[in-house]
Amino acid sequence: MNLITKRVSGVLTGLVVGLASASFGVQQAGAQTLYGDMQTVTQDMLSRAGSDGNNFLHTNGNYEQTRYYPAAQINTGNVHKLRPAWIFQTEIVESLETTPLVVNGIMYVTTSFNHVYALDAKTGKQIWQYKHKMGPITTYCCGPNNRGVAALGDKVYLGTLDAKLVALDAKTGKLVWEQQIADPELGYSETMAPTAVNGKILIGTNGGEYGVRGFVKAYDAETGKLLWTFHTTKKNSVGVWATHDATGRDMLRDIAAEKAALKKLGDPYKTLGGGVWQNPAVDLATNRIFFMAGNPSPDLDGSLRPGDNLYTNSLIAVDLDTGKYVCHFQYIAHDVWDLDAVSPPVLVDVKNKQGKTVPGVLHGGKTGHIYVHDRRDCSLIRFSEAMVPQEDMWALPTKEGKRMLPGANGGVEWSPMAVDPNLGLAYAINLHQPMTYHVESTPYPGGKLWLGGAFKVIPGEEQWGNISAVDYNTGKIKWKVKTQQPMIGGVLATAGGVVFTGEGNGHFNAYDSATGNLLWTFQAGAGVNAPPVSYTVGGTQYIAVAAGGNVQLNYKRGNSIIAFTLGD
Repeated sequence: MNLITKRVSGVLTGLVVGLASASFGVQQAGAQTLYGDMQTVTQDMLSRAGSDGNNFLHTNGNYEQTRYYPAAQINTGNVHKLRPAWIFQTEIVESLETTPLVVNGIMYVTTSFNHVYALDAKTGKQIWQYKHKMGPITTYCCGPNNRGVAALGDKVYLGTLDAKLVALDAKTGKLVWEQQIADPELGYSETMAPTAVNGKILIGTNGGEYGVRGFVKAYDAETGKLLWTFHTTKKNSVGVWATHDATGRDMLRDIAAEKAALKKLGDPYKTLGGGVWQNPAVDLATNRIFFMAGNPSPDLDGSLRPGDNLYTNSLIAVDLDTGKYVCHFQYIAHDVWDLDAVSPPVLVDVKNKQGKTVPGVLHGGKTGHIYVHDRRDCSLIRFSEAMVPQEDMWALPTKEGKRMLPGANGGVEWSPMAVDPNLGLAYAINLHQPMTYHVESTPYPGGKLWLGGAFKVIPGEEQWGNISAVDYNTGKIKWKVKTQQPMIGGVLATAGGVVFTGEGNGHFNAYDSATGNLLWTFQAGAGVNAPPVSYTVGGTQYIAVAAGGNVQLNYKRGNSIIAFTLGD
């Protein structure tokens, strides 16, 4: 990761540009739903979001996080007619990773430095704007990003760079309450979108590069009262001294040296990292949530953190009501490559090893594999073919630098996948960035960057990306499309048989879900490094995405939210 710590500075004037706003006389979108009175976001609406062809109510579309939109007005036969309906430009020209939420024709988007906008989803006209008053200290990794809000009742909820959870009135943008989640002076920050469920607001923490202790917390949606905390680094973090990764490869650990270090240093759980970068998936049937815990801290220096470093680099399930541990699966024990688990989990029925359909969990890893789990006990059913080159796994970092692939950005970075359950395919975007890994041991610096070395892109070596479609019932790659630059942002699949995703060079693309054929492209003028969404207003289906570039890969910055509809 490219790591940046800075404060908000000047901003630019926002504007709305109306484009192609006339009706095109297209047919009513399918999967129409009008749950409740649509004026407030009810739990019933959130629970049934997967079949809602009007709204986009969750960061990843639904509690299962499939990012599959059920309307098919825009489809493989007409997607080439997509045209901009409107463009909204925010005040902040900086990386945009936001996922728009759409509730009854109102769109909510966020920017870097924690601005929130409510827009008319049909026209792009601004309704209100909220500017978070940042505290004196912000310490954060990988850019001043924000990935969106959660909506419940008459409020929207925001996590902030100064480690707060904020509740806003959805109609006016006025502050209702705020809670300090953790201490930003120790390296805690919030870039993820919260999740709203059953009267609770769930949020994890970033900061795995700063020696924090990771967690997920649940707050009362009405009052902001803390209900429970689950720490992603357990007090006994040693584990079983695993010598092989999830795919069965030897990780070259020196177990004897680690055991000697444990006797000398003790358990490192208090500064072990394990940040939670993305939303949990919610299984309402079992009342469990599933989420990913990231890298241990310091990233590259394992000498100061002996043991498996539980539960870093893991899929974790806990009880929704209590936060009590249910199960976990660790992909890489004692990770010294920063190949952490960051892309959000996806809940979908899968075939197990015996061919029986069982409730499953998918995760796209930085290793370049999609992992398929049994939801009941977190156990691994299979892993996919590698979507990117793998070389010298697991070569240990050295002071001089050791080459290993994938590089520290992935594989699949934080980018959420999408699933088409009708095709049995998961869609992931990947990076290929050859890097060398350098280790340099330094003591815990107390809230400052703590990598324990560095990972460096190799000058002159080609970098690229791809979008891969994987059959999650077999692990086979169905199709793959190579892109000019490493991919980071997210994917949307639709019932129209179309997959949407963007590139750092400004291209926003539509592919055939079944074949990978490129069907349409649009040049947005800045990196499209945010997850796309779809929604329907007045019988017209829209596709929307943010184009603002990315700090982590230094893609061209911008400040546009763009909505598309079908033209003539």
